[in-house]
Amino acid sequence: MRSERVLMALGFGLISIIWGSTWLAIKVGLGSVPPFFAVAIRFTLAAAILALIAGVRKERLLLDKDSVMVYLTMAFLSFSFPFALVYWGEQYIGSGLASILFAIYPFVVAIGSHFFLPEEPLNPFKVAGILLGFGGILTIFWSDIHLGDSATAGMVAVLVSTLLQGTSLVIVKRKGRHLSPTMLSLGGMLIGIVVLYILAFSFEDVSQVHLDGAGVGSILYLGTFGTVVTFLVYYWLMKRVDAVYLSLVSLVTPILAVILGTIFLGEVLAPRVFTGAGLVLVGILTANGRDLARSLRHQTSKFVS
Repeated sequence: MRSERVLMALGFGLISIIWGSTWLAIKVGLGSVPPFFAVAIRFTLAAAILALIAGVRKERLLLDKDSVMVYLTMAFLSFSFPFALVYWGEQYIGSGLASILFAIYPFVVAIGSHFFLPEEPLNPFKVAGILLGFGGILTIFWSDIHLGDSATAGMVAVLVSTLLQGTSLVIVKRKGRHLSPTMLSLGGMLIGIVVLYILAFSFEDVSQVHLDGAGVGSILYLGTFGTVVTFLVYYWLMKRVDAVYLSLVSLVTPILAVILGTIFLGEVLAPRVFTGAGLVLVGILTANGRDLARSLRHQTSKFVS
């Protein structure tokens, strides 16, 4: 039992570190590969690894109507346009800022779940957390909203990506319960890859691709650790850890991303960004406050008994 708890703690730390570092890896890779090509190659590698895992497990893609609709949802609202927007947006804003903006993801899921998942309604804690989170986003944006400004466009791109991915999760939670995690990701990824290559060949110049060491390293890291490893560990944890604990990863990743961006890229964030980030992180804690307290009481009572 103790060994499994150690593994759970290590898993939580692992996905926090990897997801916190993916923003830096994306920024580094953009120095040698255009955004749409970069994410397309990343998911091509990840899909190949997932297909290999599925083959070993003897899993097959379900091709009934409901399953295909879930794959299409994942493809368009998770793996293609949202990631294309994140990569495109990081051309114009720092990796740390991008991660902070993406931290509102749990709030998007909470709002969508209230309307489409009866078992996950909003409560006063979630509403207060959402208000704090959006207040933080407004604080970050307040003095930087200029029509046509590239930094503003980059921030908007990341926020739109967050909205799309949050919507995707709600739909998949409602319609995709019959699919295994591997098939869920692989099915959506295979379709998403096609969309990404269409975007890449339509809007980017192939001659801009010059895979140097940094570019290759970025794609390998993001395709393996940033996609496959985190995916497998996350779903392993989901079966053993309360969802409220997993949501706390959202607190860790932007902090780590800001630290890494400062150390390796020399990124400097304005004071208002830290103020806004603080509001977002407090909002996440507030939104999960009641569930976290309840879970802690439950764990304590089990330990005492």
